[in-house]
Parts: sequence; C-alpha cells; structure tokens
Amino acid sequence: MAPGTLVLASWTPNKPTASIGGTIILSSEFNAISGTSMACPHASGIAALLKSAHPEWSPSAIKSAIMTTANPLDNTLRPIRDSLLNFEAATPLAMGSGHIDPNRALDPGLIYNVSRQDYVNLVCSMNFTREQTKSILRSSYDCSTPSSDLNYPAFIAIYKQNREGTVMTRVFKRRVTNVGDGPSSYRAELQLPKYTKITVHPTTLVFSKKYEELSYQLTISYSGGNDSLPAHGSITWTEEAGRKHSVRSPIVISAL
Repeated sequence: MAPGTLVLASWTPNKPTASIGGTIILSSEFNAISGTSMACPHASGIAALLKSAHPEWSPSAIKSAIMTTANPLDNTLRPIRDSLLNFEAATPLAMGSGHIDPNRALDPGLIYNVSRQDYVNLVCSMNFTREQTKSILRSSYDCSTPSSDLNYPAFIAIYKQNREGTVMTRVFKRRVTNVGDGPSSYRAELQLPKYTKITVHPTTLVFSKKYEELSYQLTISYSGGNDSLPAHGSITWTEEAGRKHSVRSPIVISAL
C-alpha cells in the first residue's frame, strides 16, 4: 500500500473541483486528489518497470527497492509535511518511506527479500487455529519456527506505556541481499527517534559477491515514559566506496 497526496490526474469536467465563496463553482479536466487509490497506478507502474528490468526479482524484492530508495525530503530538501497535521513534518505512519524515486529503485544496492517460509512463520505466529492456518496458506506448511519478525524493510516497535525511567527493549533481525555489481561494503547510519537508544550488529556489512546475503540485528531500547505520541527515525546502509547506494529503512516507536 502506498499513500498518495495531491496526485494530479484527469477529472470529470462536469463535477466541481473548487469553489469561490461557496457560490461560484469551478470545474476542470484535471484535479489533485489524495489517497492510496491515487498512488496505486503510479506504484504499480513502477513495480512493473522494475520487474521488466529485473525479471528475477520477487515481489518482496521489488517492494524493498521502492521503499529503501524513497526520499523523505520534498523538492526543497526539507522534510515532507503532513497536510492533516497543520503541515508538521510527516511521520512514516503518514507518508510511508517517502517519495518514490523510480530511477534509484532500479539500482537499490541491497534488497530485503522475503521467502515463502518467512510468510509461513509470520502466519504461524498469529495463534490461528489449524483450520484457519490451512485456509490462509492453502498448502502444506511447517510451523516449527514461528516468528512475527518478517524480513521487512521497515521497523515498528510498539510498547505499553510505562513509568519514567523504565527501559523496554525490542530486537529485530534482518537479512539483506547484495544486488549491486559485485563486492561492496556498507556501513550503518542511524537517525534516532526520541527517547531511544539503538544498536546495530554488525555495523558494517562486507559482501564478497553479487547476490550474497548477510544478516544484521537491530536492538531498540525505549524509555519514553507516558509519551503516547509516535517517534520516528531511520537506519541507512550507505555504501562506503563512493557512497553510490544508500538503503534507508524507517523506524517507528509507538506506545499503546
């Protein structure tokens, strides 16, 4: 799902697009509309473009490339703003990973791939009955390693509100695949949400060849007390040689 804000599109000319003083109705052949339905054609077209350029990529690889190369800044190089929150800086809960950049998505450097078993592990972690699990997976399955930590190119840590000074910790594990031209090295760069301490291990990923997959662990320690407002930051894996690729994933912290 991709959020869409003020997407320019054709419009039925016999329906109003704006008004002046409530009495003068204006119409147009074009209009700027917001919503996921407006973003869907653009996101779908970019996904088709990536599939044609990389026919070996899975749907999760395509989604990863789109998300990790999206830009959280607008065309003035300032944070994208949320029109529904008095134009304050938008959070990933409103804008996702940012503004899609098709050219960068064609060459993302790293991708977060998700296997069928990863999805099986996710479903198995949801405490469905055996019949419900079978109806979802529709084939034989192995629930020996259930996990709600999907190999997804974003992070969200949800905590119960706690007393000041209490630290709560969440651990995430991720795998990334090198889809660059060959050997490469990436270093982790963090933008910390407020009230958090984040550690990454290892802090450097060294790939010896294309399509090699490496893992890392991200640990979030949160001490937000009774602050119920979501906080957000990011982790970016930046290629050390020439900084050609930067692979960014949003991080969201929220209390229940």
